[in-house]
Amino acid sequence: MECTPLGLKSGWLRDRTLMLINHDGKFITARQIPRMVQVKPSVAGSVLTLRAPGMMTISIDLAYVGKPFVTSTVWDQPVPACDCGEDVARWLSRFLLQEDSGLRLVYYPLDVPSRDVRIKNKIFPLMENSDAGAYPDATAYTLMNEASIADLNTRLEDHVTPLHFRPNFIVKGAEALEEDTWDWIKIGSIIFRNVKPCTRCIFTTIDPDAGIKNSKTEPLKTLKKYRQIEDPKIRPFVGESPMLGIHMGLKGPNGMIKLGDPVYVNSSEE
Repeated sequence: MECTPLGLKSGWLRDRTLMLINHDGKFITARQIPRMVQVKPSVAGSVLTLRAPGMMTISIDLAYVGKPFVTSTVWDQPVPACDCGEDVARWLSRFLLQEDSGLRLVYYPLDVPSRDVRIKNKIFPLMENSDAGAYPDATAYTLMNEASIADLNTRLEDHVTPLHFRPNFIVKGAEALEEDTWDWIKIGSIIFRNVKPCTRCIFTTIDPDAGIKNSKTEPLKTLKKYRQIEDPKIRPFVGESPMLGIHMGLKGPNGMIKLGDPVYVNSSEE
């Protein structure tokens, strides 16, 4: 895939450029409606196709999604959005709400980020507006270390997978939690920087296949026992949200990245 300022891209397939909003234009995620993870998108050319259990498939040609622009927000920040039409709005509302309306699908119309760093993230000095991506919570790029997930699983009854954390990149070969100390990261020929730890929320408790929240609030409950940010300057901004994985900003030119590329890092600590 191609690494761009907006995130990963392969033709019309672009990461986190589609979003559900309610009638007030506020973004809706699986935090509110866990079944959202059962909506499976695929892209062929410019045509987006959605599938979900018990539903007929529906397709939209993203090449023809333009005006009208609609008012929408991510964490109360305004973001540009194009409405994807009545048919897909009805399809999603029926699957997720069992209603004919209530949700709409929007598509990000720009090729560059448009949001400022959220106030709560300004405590991390390396965060820049250019890292914001289209519709993600914080940045266009997140990285997980396979060993850190394996380490977490030694503490859990029900094991989790990388899909619980929705990363862009999963690296192999590093020590568990080593990524906390990485500063600059080069994957293949593409250069990133670790701009903040990835703090985790209730989304991690949703089974990525079944769309059901874990009754014991795992793995979030366990993560809180050993992965809290203790820095007294940062703690008021993140609260009790534990960290696992890192947020990255693209700090070099666009370029292609592929499975199996070598990963080079330099560490901020010995």
